[in-house]
Amino acid sequence: MGKLFCIMLFMIIGIASLSGVYSAGQCPNSTPDMEVLKLIPCASAAQDSNAAVSKSCCTQVKILGQNPECLCAVMLSNTAKSSGVKPEIAITIPKRCNLADRPVGFKCGAYILP
Repeated sequence: MGKLFCIMLFMIIGIASLSGVYSAGQCPNSTPDMEVLKLIPCASAAQDSNAAVSKSCCTQVKILGQNPECLCAVMLSNTAKSSGVKPEIAITIPKRCNLADRPVGFKCGAYILP
């Protein structure tokens, strides 16, 4: 499993470095494709709605959730999608983390955060 994680990490970093386009204000001082690296602990939870959501994932989602536009852009980013993230499942993570201050009802592309 360690090798798979390392391969996935290098793949994400490579894709993110190729994207190089900064989104206007969604994620200050970064791009959604770079911010997705912070959500690596959420990989399985973003692919399977029955997977447990780790504490480290919830911590990162809470931080990114302070800026709902950034969180949304990260979950819908090309890097996230190419890494196997399913947006319809990823948007459920803040609720699955039981974050009281999550951005409920925030429109995230074709999805609404529960």
